Amino acid sequence: MKQLLFVSLIGVLFFSGCSESKPIDYAKNETAEQKAKRMQWWKDAKFGMFIHWGGYAQLGGVYKGDTINGIAEWIQFYKKIPAEEYATAIKPFNPIKYNPEQWAKLARNAGMKYLVITSKHHEGLAMWDSKVTDFDIVDFTTYGKDVLKPLSEACKKNDVKFCTYHSILDWHYAEAKGDSFPLYRDKILKPQLKEILEELDPKVMWFDGEWIPEWTEEQGVELYNYLRNMKPDLIINNRVGKGRDGMQGMNKEGAYVGDFGTPEQEILSNASKLDWESCMTMNDTWGFKHGDSNWKSSKTLIYNLIDVVSKGGNYLLNVGPTSEGLIPQESIDRLTEIGKWLKINGEAIYGTIRAEHYKEGQIIRYTASKDNNTVYAISLEWPGKTFSIKNYEPEENSKIYLLGYAKPLSWDYNLSNGLIIDIPDELQLSENWPCQYAFVFKIVGQANELAA
Repeated sequence: MKQLLFVSLIGVLFFSGCSESKPIDYAKNETAEQKAKRMQWWKDAKFGMFIHWGGYAQLGGVYKGDTINGIAEWIQFYKKIPAEEYATAIKPFNPIKYNPEQWAKLARNAGMKYLVITSKHHEGLAMWDSKVTDFDIVDFTTYGKDVLKPLSEACKKNDVKFCTYHSILDWHYAEAKGDSFPLYRDKILKPQLKEILEELDPKVMWFDGEWIPEWTEEQGVELYNYLRNMKPDLIINNRVGKGRDGMQGMNKEGAYVGDFGTPEQEILSNASKLDWESCMTMNDTWGFKHGDSNWKSSKTLIYNLIDVVSKGGNYLLNVGPTSEGLIPQESIDRLTEIGKWLKINGEAIYGTIRAEHYKEGQIIRYTASKDNNTVYAISLEWPGKTFSIKNYEPEENSKIYLLGYAKPLSWDYNLSNGLIIDIPDELQLSENWPCQYAFVFKIVGQANELAA
């Protein structure tokens, strides 16, 4: 059995470099151009899958017959369960129906370009075969197998970039709070992160739990540099430090470490030039919870994706698998619908940039091609016989298309009325629509300088 040996700290120990050469201070010395190149795949991807899965799935939000009011993965906190008692409760975790290939294919078919899974949530259980501690899924739970390694391999096979979530907060180890925190940081947190980078090769490290008083911005900077010296192209969210300003997720004023903002369960009210990613659930909880049937509709989820992308962000949509290793059918159904929509309209999502005008009224959103010569006008309802906008002027004699319909559409433009696109009679029956929920018009042209 693996042993975790705690030794006394002599003086103040902190992160050492990962090689004999002098570590690079990426937090200070990376240029804007270098960062833009490193972030480009992520900015082009737009849509990812978040997976909250751990020992808490064994409980499903219920402990000793009592269903908690809060989110399932926080049951240890809400019920004030001592660490040893909680560990006993989740030990039977045995996801015998887990199929990483199916998960990766589900993400791919939903149009998700990357996947972020909890390597360790606040409960402290490592979801891979950690050599640092026995409190991992292989050595501690009934299942006895690594779940992250096969998922990382399945993601590579299905062209989905594999990424990991990791909590700085830890409820399992007594050393993870108070004056002993440096011991936990140097003997558990840092070595386990090193394992993840070396064994699983994640493209993004998505931190959480940074709000604890033991964690500081200085430690965040050190950790950011430590990880990037091991893997220079790694992308790390802003929760590695202390910059996040509440659930709205963007950084407070000042210089803080991290590559992108992380709004949680909300979408920015306006467009932003900064890199950001909105993480949201399909129902009310992140981890699986019995009885949580408050599912958002496919229409709402697609609207969220469009709204996020039009404002310059990424959309990280969560699933919470069961203790058996199954993603709920309600999640699968919604992801299937999103995938159908993206198969027709993905051109307006992937690899696009924030348009000069990101919205017009309440039902129109815009994205643009990287060269800004093409704009995608997205109507959040069927427009009827004509579709009218005033924010963009088509190039003279250009063709306008409704994505999913092969023929070009007739149109007229003048300064007073703007652009009016005629929609053929054959499309007025809903069964003839190219897709459901939202409709994309591809226009070659430029922003109208007179638009409000």
